[in-house]
Amino acid sequence: MPVFEVAAALTVLLWIYLLLGRGFFWWMQEARLPRGPAPPRRVAVVIPARDEAQVVGQALASLAAQDYTGPFEIYLVDDHSTDGTAGIARQAGVHVLGAAPLPDGWTGKLWALSEGVREASRLSPDYFLFTDADIVHAPGNLAGLVALAEDGGYDLTSLMVQLRCETLAERALIPAFVFFFFKLCPPRWIASAKHPTVGAAGGCILIRRAAIERIGGIAAIRGELIDDCALAAAVKRTGGRVWLGLTSATRSVREYGSFAEVGRMISRSAFTQLRYSALLLAGTILGMSATYLLPPVLLFGYGSWLAALAWLLMMAAYLPVLRLYRRSLLWAPALPLIALFYTAATVHSALRYWSGRGGAWKGRAQAARN
Repeated sequence: MPVFEVAAALTVLLWIYLLLGRGFFWWMQEARLPRGPAPPRRVAVVIPARDEAQVVGQALASLAAQDYTGPFEIYLVDDHSTDGTAGIARQAGVHVLGAAPLPDGWTGKLWALSEGVREASRLSPDYFLFTDADIVHAPGNLAGLVALAEDGGYDLTSLMVQLRCETLAERALIPAFVFFFFKLCPPRWIASAKHPTVGAAGGCILIRRAAIERIGGIAAIRGELIDDCALAAAVKRTGGRVWLGLTSATRSVREYGSFAEVGRMISRSAFTQLRYSALLLAGTILGMSATYLLPPVLLFGYGSWLAALAWLLMMAAYLPVLRLYRRSLLWAPALPLIALFYTAATVHSALRYWSGRGGAWKGRAQAARN
């Protein structure tokens, strides 16, 4: 058998494994949160915000409209905004805190969360809801998360919310963001106490106060750039139960108007995910090339029917996320090109880190090279 056919056969086997052996990550089944009244647990909502005037009003309005019978308070931690974010929050009637100057060794978001947790802890809440300033919550979201945590005994529940998918760049790249994230962190594996995989989506996390105390507070992960997954890992490592689900009812309204903006979003933490390792970067480039680029190359270069089969399996895996985002199924054949974009963004992330500008976000470089 020619070498190219051997390579094509390996890509088929790889996609069979991804379809059947990786927690069915690609199925993209929406979470069914419990309906009806939730146990009246006390909840403190903490929103870290830095220059979020364009979106924060919608987020706060959705939180104020929650159909939740238990007591809850909303705290917005203003992380030195210059665009009037704090004023909008005050008009909405929520508690507004000004974050103290960022200490050494902390990322900005985690410092803001820590400040919010410290202030809100005076209410002795049963749970904290950590949510971003661009998240518009469905009316039953808080009640559903609390009920799920109570019924399932979860210490941390998190939702991958529906990301905005309107501009050309968003339509091309955002469904793949969810696809790649779930491939890395299959929800079924996350929920299993027997599996070491962890993950969470930082836009919407409900966590027990006892779980935060057990891990040593937010300070235990203070320097982590991928803060959501680090928080989930700390909870699971200390014996807590973690759950991640998918929803289209709660959504992000943050706009990514261009391919460059999406690229910067990916680049901000991609090399962090690889633990700043050049070896893992090389492995990622090789793996992404073999998984996504090799099938079309072998098909068009050598006419391999096995490569065509691998590409078909790839497209089949991608269809559910396209349906979730109501995008044309004609985007499925473009997944190799989309994967190439993500690979390039990962390389860019490494270059930014090595130049001392890693993790750049709203004027801060949060991952400097040692």
